[in-house]
Amino acid sequence: MRKKNVVLEKVPVSGYAAEGKALARQEGKVIFIEGGVIPGDVVDVRLGKNKKDWAEGKAIHFHSYSDKRVPSFCEHFGVCGGCKWQMMPYSLQLEYKQQQVTDHLQRIGKLKLPETSPIMGSAHTVHYRNKLEFTFSNKAYLTNEEIKANNGEIPVKPALGFHVPKLFDKVLDINTCYLMQEPVNLIRNTIREYALRHELSFYDIRSQEGWLRNLVVRLCTTGEIMVNLVIHHEDKANRVALLDHLLKTVPAITTVLYTINPKKNDSIFDLEPKTYSGKGYAEEKLEDFVFKIGPKSFFQTNTYQGEALYRVTREFAGLTGTETVYDLYCGTGSIGIFVSKQAGKVIGIELIKEAIDDAKENAARNNISNAEFFAGDVVDICNDAFFAHHGQPDVIITDPPRAGMHEKLVNKLLEIAAPKIVYVSCNPATQARDLALLDELYTVEKVQPVDMFPHTHHIENVVLLKKRVNN
Repeated sequence: MRKKNVVLEKVPVSGYAAEGKALARQEGKVIFIEGGVIPGDVVDVRLGKNKKDWAEGKAIHFHSYSDKRVPSFCEHFGVCGGCKWQMMPYSLQLEYKQQQVTDHLQRIGKLKLPETSPIMGSAHTVHYRNKLEFTFSNKAYLTNEEIKANNGEIPVKPALGFHVPKLFDKVLDINTCYLMQEPVNLIRNTIREYALRHELSFYDIRSQEGWLRNLVVRLCTTGEIMVNLVIHHEDKANRVALLDHLLKTVPAITTVLYTINPKKNDSIFDLEPKTYSGKGYAEEKLEDFVFKIGPKSFFQTNTYQGEALYRVTREFAGLTGTETVYDLYCGTGSIGIFVSKQAGKVIGIELIKEAIDDAKENAARNNISNAEFFAGDVVDICNDAFFAHHGQPDVIITDPPRAGMHEKLVNKLLEIAAPKIVYVSCNPATQARDLALLDELYTVEKVQPVDMFPHTHHIENVVLLKKRVNN
């Protein structure tokens, strides 16, 4: 079984493992499978990696399908790399996500746990995102069927859509995407049709040539729509004509920006978007709080479930109106502002200065007078002088990126020894690692998974930690 180019035949799929890979066992070996399979399918698997105790590969042939399988709803399913679990009933998706949280906390964290609360599912399983980024490419990804229909030749044609997984230079041309409500498809298709009709050049990531690079669309629950067109270089005549055509075709758009990016990468954090139409930002609401979102601002991608996630966080914090709350990785201040009415004081800390500027403005917009925000590293900021001035935290809320907290920060939390920590995570595996380090001082009191991204394997998890009484 350890030979290369091995195909395992008639493998019964039995479950799911981390990162959304299906799971099977054969001859005492664990097989991780990609390729749109669900438990109950029987498939042939071509192995990519083949070790002594485990292997991973891709399903290349289905002998029979699970009776739990449901029809996919998107024409791009299986190619674009998003919404990989469309073929699974949503109730079953939630079941596996809940299992994923428990498995990580037990196997990685090796923690003594309370019973995990039932996962909070999303009321919106399509059209739930508030932001999407599309990529222009002069070389569209073509399926095998499209290549066969062209007599085996691969024609070069432009595309506006999503990067195909593991192919940095190929973009799948997207017709209809179900991740956002309209008019997102109208906006994207309008720009592509205009660009093709007027022979505007799409970017070539290999040669670093071409004009049109990226398109970012944000649609808020307030109804505001923000569009940021990223171009390689200034071409005022074509830029004005294209953006005017877009505004005329989609008058619901409330603000349009453009960003010139001559760099070799697609990031715009160090660039300055320029406002073409409207106020240059959008406004979003969580409960009664209003947040200004600029073209470079981070905000929870699913507004509906973001509100649910923050309510869990606020509930776990158990605030009575007197507590000093430290909000770490506070970003634009959304969690800190969300809990501010129940807190005595909120101290937000974030490494990115621009995010802190947004946080301060958002606090002012919402007339929040008991919140202060500071730019810098928590490990450096939280010294004796800082605590003497702002007070020791009664509750710490931490919401780190997928990589989790740096070990220095974990050690700092152990040093601070706040009575409560509410740990919000978008990656239960790294959360479990951090909880294991905090275990010397804290016990896990509550665990609440929240599904932010239906039809994907991604899962958010909120954990309440309380300081041990004997410490």
